[in-house]
Amino acid sequence: MTPEHTTHELRVLSTTNRLARSVWATFILTFIVVRTSSFLGGRDWIPDFKIQVGSTHVHHLNFGIMLLAAIGGYLLFVRPTGRQLEHAAVLYGVGLALTFDEFGMWLHLEDVYWQRASFDAVGVIAGLLGLVVAGPTLRRLRRRHWATAVGLALAVALFSVLVLKPLWSSRWSH
Repeated sequence: MTPEHTTHELRVLSTTNRLARSVWATFILTFIVVRTSSFLGGRDWIPDFKIQVGSTHVHHLNFGIMLLAAIGGYLLFVRPTGRQLEHAAVLYGVGLALTFDEFGMWLHLEDVYWQRASFDAVGVIAGLLGLVVAGPTLRRLRRRHWATAVGLALAVALFSVLVLKPLWSSRWSH
């Protein structure tokens, strides 16, 4: 045990790290499965899993949003522990991936699945989750960690500008 942490603090850090790994791994795996199945289904190499209600295509981001809302309510009102908390972390990772895989659609409100903004958003989310998994606690951050955090913040800011630039351009061109 390190002098700056109590046994309880170490247990909480261990649980947080384990849950973060579950969210991150499930997020990455779900993204890969969804992108691969969308690619293969779009080329008729496997059955297409699209859900159609009348003339409306129900995108998987809707299921991601519903899953995130349900998990949020479950975590707030049930306050699970143990295995139930681990299952909630896995479902949270799935919901996050389903939602951010179609980030470009909810940003640009276009029915175009293969948007760069979606892929970039997944990369940013995966990177942030990876930092939570691998990074030290706030108490243990050193100068090099803060330098990395500043670099990441600049990258996220640049990503935000690149994503929002088309919106600004279209708004001012009318």
